[in-house]
Amino acid sequence: MAQTTEAQPAGTRPGGAQPDGTRPDGTAETAASAEQAPAAKDRASHWTTMLAGYVRPHRKTFVTAAVLLLASSVLGLLQPLAVRALIDGLTTGTEAGRALAVLTALVAVAAVLLGVGNYLTLRTAEAVVLDGRRGLIRHLLRLSVPSLHSQEPGDLLARVTTDTMLLRQIASQALIDLMTGGLMLLGAVALMAVVDVVLLGVTVVVVLLLVVVMAVIMPRIRTAALRAQQAVGQMGAALERILGAFTTVKASGMESAELARVDVSARTAFKQGVSLARWGSVAGTTAGLAIQVAFLVVLGFGGARVASGAMTVSGLVAFLLYVAYLTHPVIQLIGATTYLQTGRAALSRIAEVNALPAEPLDLPIPSQATPAEPTPPAEPRTEPGGTVPTTPASVIFDRVVFTYPGRAEPALRDFTLTVPAGGLTALVGPSGSGKTTVLKLLERFYDPQQGQVVFDERSLPGWPLNSLRANIGYVEQDATVLAGTLRENIAYAAPDADEADIRAVLRTTRLDPLLQRLGGDLDAEIQHRGVSLSGGERQRVAIARALLRRPRLLLLDEATSQLDAANEAALRDVIREISGDTTVIMVAHRLSTVLNAVQIVVMEDGTAQSSGTHAELLRKSPLYAELAAEQALA
Repeated sequence: MAQTTEAQPAGTRPGGAQPDGTRPDGTAETAASAEQAPAAKDRASHWTTMLAGYVRPHRKTFVTAAVLLLASSVLGLLQPLAVRALIDGLTTGTEAGRALAVLTALVAVAAVLLGVGNYLTLRTAEAVVLDGRRGLIRHLLRLSVPSLHSQEPGDLLARVTTDTMLLRQIASQALIDLMTGGLMLLGAVALMAVVDVVLLGVTVVVVLLLVVVMAVIMPRIRTAALRAQQAVGQMGAALERILGAFTTVKASGMESAELARVDVSARTAFKQGVSLARWGSVAGTTAGLAIQVAFLVVLGFGGARVASGAMTVSGLVAFLLYVAYLTHPVIQLIGATTYLQTGRAALSRIAEVNALPAEPLDLPIPSQATPAEPTPPAEPRTEPGGTVPTTPASVIFDRVVFTYPGRAEPALRDFTLTVPAGGLTALVGPSGSGKTTVLKLLERFYDPQQGQVVFDERSLPGWPLNSLRANIGYVEQDATVLAGTLRENIAYAAPDADEADIRAVLRTTRLDPLLQRLGGDLDAEIQHRGVSLSGGERQRVAIARALLRRPRLLLLDEATSQLDAANEAALRDVIREISGDTTVIMVAHRLSTVLNAVQIVVMEDGTAQSSGTHAELLRKSPLYAELAAEQALA
C-alpha cells in the first residue's frame, strides 16, 4: 500500500504555527523553521522578533505606560528651568512666589504620573510573563515523543519558570527604560544647549567615553547571562534525575554522590551569576563615575565662565542640575541594556524549545481562558454498567519498518500483521522483539520510516491525532498514577463520566478494596506517583482509566505484570468480556493471560514470525513452544 500524506488538522501547521504564520508565542514562522529546527545562532538572531511577539498583544497598555512615564520625565526636565526662574526671582525680588508654585506643581504632577506609569508597566510585564509561560507550556504539551525524549525534563522546567521570569525584566524595565531614558537624555541635552553650548560640549566628551566603555562590557554581560541560565537548567535536570529515582538513590546509598553532581551545576550557576554581577557592577559604576566627572568638570569650567561674566549664577545652577539629572536616564539606559542582554539569553533558550518538532494537535491557544473540550469517542457512551461500544476497529500493519532515533538497528523490520475487529490479539516473544513498539506506532508516538499502519480502514496519518487517540485506550507497562484524587485518576481520559460509571469500572477492575481503604470517597487524595498504592493497584487504576473511556481499540502493555494470581485471573475474565465488543491488543510475557486469545502473534527481531491460537502455535512455532515450556504451559 502506498503511504498517504499526513493530513493536518484545521488551524495548525507543522511545528505549532497558526494559520496567520505565527507560533503560539506570537513569533513569526519562517520557511526554515517549518522544515527543521534552525541553528542556535539563527534563533538568537531573531530574539527581537520574539520579544515583539510577546509585547504586541499588550501594546496599548504598554504605550499608555510609556506616555505617562515620558510625561513625568518631561516635567522633570522642566524643573531645573523653574529653579533658575526661582533663583532669578529671589535675586531680583520679583515673581518668586509664582516660580515656587510652578516648581511645586511640576514635582507633584510628575510624581503622580510616575506612580501610575510604573503600575501599568509592572502589570503589563506580568501579562507578558503569563503569555510566555502559557505559550511555552502549550508547545511542550504538543511536542512529539522523540522531541521530549531528546531534552532533560529538569532543564525544560527551568525554561518554563526561570527563563520566562526574565521576560518581566525586559517588559517592565528594559523596554520602558530604553524609551524614556533615551528621550530624557535627548531632552536634557537639548535644554543644556539652551542654557550653555560650551558646557554642553564638555559634557558630551565625557558621555562619549562612557559609550566606548559600555560597548566593551555589554558582550561580556550577554555571555555571562547565557551561561548562568544554562547552568540553572543543568541543575534542574540533575535534581529531576534524583527525584525521579529517589528510592534507588536511597537504596544505593548514593546521596553524597548525587549531591556532588548537583553541587557542580549549582556552583557553575553561582560562578556565572557572580560574573554577571561583576560586569553589571562595572557598568553601573562606570556610568556613575562618568556623571560625577562631568559634574566636576562643568563646575570648574562653569565657575570660570561665571567669574568672567559669560554666564549667570542661575544659569550655572540650572546646568549643574541638568548634569545631575543625566544620572537617571544614563543609569536607565545602562540597566536596560543589561536586562536586554540577560533577556536575550533567556529568549534564545525559549526559542530552542519552540523550535522542537511538535505534533499537529488542536490545542487551545494561550489567550483562551476556557479549557479545551475533550474529543468524544466515535461511538456514544452507554448507560452505567453497560458494555463498551459495539463497533470495534480493525488494524493492519503493512510491511512496516521503524528505527528509533539514534539507533542503528530497526525495532520493526518488514512487519506485517492484520488484527481483526473484535477479540483479543496477543503479542508474545522475547524482550526486544518489538512488541511495545507496535503499540507506540498505533498511538502515533512515532511514525514508521517505511510501510503504513491502517486503523479502521484508514491510514493513521489520515486521522487527526485527537480523533485517533480518542478511539484508543492505552495502558502502559509502567502504570502511571497522577497526583490528585482517585476520581481524577480514573476519569482522567473521560472527564464527563458520572459517579456510577466510575464505581462500575472500579468493581470491574477489582479496585473495591482500594476504595474501601479510602473510606469510600472517590475524592480521596492519592500521593504523587501513586506511592500510597501497591504496584498491582497502580496497574489496575491505569486499566480502569482506559476502560472508562470505552475505546474501540484497547492496547495493554504487560497489563498483568504486577498482579497476583487471583487478580490476574479476574482481569483475564474482564479482558475476555470486553474483547467481545472491542478490539484488544495485548503485549504479554506471561502466556497464561492470553491462552484464550483469538490470535497470538509470535514476534522475534522485529518481525511477526508466526500467528495462530495457543494450540496451533504449540505445533507450528518452535519459539512459542519453547516459551510455553518455560512457563509450564506446553
